[in-house]
Amino acid sequence: MPLHAIERLITFLYTQKLAETAHFYENLLQLRLVLDQGDCRIYETAPRAYVGFCKRMQPEGQTREGVILTLITPDVDDWYRSLCALGAEFEHPPVLNPKYQIYHCFLRDPNGYRIEIQQFIQPFDIQE
Repeated sequence: MPLHAIERLITFLYTQKLAETAHFYENLLQLRLVLDQGDCRIYETAPRAYVGFCKRMQPEGQTREGVILTLITPDVDDWYRSLCALGAEFEHPPVLNPKYQIYHCFLRDPNGYRIEIQQFIQPFDIQE
């Protein structure tokens, strides 16, 4: 059974300097801020592609922990069931994250990078 389409891509990076990062991406690079979640800010880099910065401490020596590749889809549960059937191992089944109004689950690729399968409960305004 084919998987649902990936509608958008967000790469999340950690920062301890969210205000300075926001200034750089908004004022210098002039990227459009599409969603401000307080401690995370998401910018459009290209049609249907985004970079998000979240204020977090990155664990010492764990560079793969500072990157999350987020695949946006309308059916997280279908992705979860299909990938489990193919042998993928998830950190946990899909859950609702009320803080960010998302429904999501996580797994890792063979290199240890964290992959998030996500659906926005309250989609952010995107002009396409």
